[in-house]
Amino acid sequence: MLLRGLRLYRKWFRFSSPITQFLTLTVVTFSVLAPLICHRLLHSYFYLRRWHLNPMSEEFLKQNQEDGQTALRYFEDLRTPNSSEISGDKALRPWLLITIVTVQRRNEFHYVLQVASRFHRLLQQCGPHCQSYQVFICNVEQDPGNHQDARLLGNFFAMVSRYKNWEDPDAAVNQFEKEKRDYAFCMEQSLLVYNPEYILLVEDDAVPEEEIFPVLQHLLLERLSKPHLKNALYLKLYHPERLQRYINPEPMRILEWLGLGMFLGPLLSFVYSWMSGRPGLTWPIVLFFALYSMALAELVGRHYLLELRRLAPVLYNVVPVTECCMPAMVFSASSARRALGYFQELYCRPGFAKDTALYSLLHTKDERAYVVEPNLVRHVGMFSSLRPNNIPKLL
Repeated sequence: MLLRGLRLYRKWFRFSSPITQFLTLTVVTFSVLAPLICHRLLHSYFYLRRWHLNPMSEEFLKQNQEDGQTALRYFEDLRTPNSSEISGDKALRPWLLITIVTVQRRNEFHYVLQVASRFHRLLQQCGPHCQSYQVFICNVEQDPGNHQDARLLGNFFAMVSRYKNWEDPDAAVNQFEKEKRDYAFCMEQSLLVYNPEYILLVEDDAVPEEEIFPVLQHLLLERLSKPHLKNALYLKLYHPERLQRYINPEPMRILEWLGLGMFLGPLLSFVYSWMSGRPGLTWPIVLFFALYSMALAELVGRHYLLELRRLAPVLYNVVPVTECCMPAMVFSASSARRALGYFQELYCRPGFAKDTALYSLLHTKDERAYVVEPNLVRHVGMFSSLRPNNIPKLL
């Protein structure tokens, strides 16, 4: 049956004009097949927001709450190390210090427990390769004793609190400036207490992906040691999926998009020539399939193509950084000290949060920074500590 269908297709290819074939392929792909296959893909142009956004958001919140309860049970069942085991870790200089910045919010989701439990489990699985890694909890809740999840984590990891009993040295500043100062405090304490080679500053709703440690080892030891990438101010591990499309201001993505068309155009043209029985390749056919594949990749979603890079650490991409969001950032010890100095020069406010502020310095201070693709953390927090939202949505 399959062979008979293939013969019919080849016969149709031979006796119909290329224009008719390309028009049919375009209509069937973009009007029928792609919408049917992709209507539930959150980051695709074909996503049916009106149908799926509310139920998917509710399902995500429910799953997130279940993950929070699982993380709580993880630490309740975990053997509590004695105080000498926790304090003894400070005597060793870590290669990578994982500093989790946390503040109290929405107890039922246990965001910080989700992050900490995943890091703890991944470190256990990593074994000897990650012996020089440490986890450090930085509690920036104004009433640190009220942050129950942070208090629980204090039984397993070293922890520092910025505030003491509602002491608020930043009472006169806005919430965005306070968040910047909290972030700088955690970075400074990481350097003072551990003096690590690298600091991974993670916000308490950024859950690491399973492959984060092998990829970071590859990037930091091999890719970022190259002269043109060395001494970067920071490496960003997350960029919002909705902002990862090809049609964006970043020139690198346009070049990547063109490269995709240049690769798939001849490849699909060869397949077409074989099926239609036409000898050789012609530029109009190659151009059509290049534009066809570029349009399909953009409309389906670049985010889903990036996921293919998770097959191996060497496939991950490192590109010049973009502005938005910093739930997970890697600093070397020297770049962290530079960043602390820059933070003192900046005053954050609505519309000029710490991510925008740090990005603005790259040109004025002649610094470089990069972002890794695909993301190495998942941003699971739908309830922001800066922008209250009682009915959060995935988009």
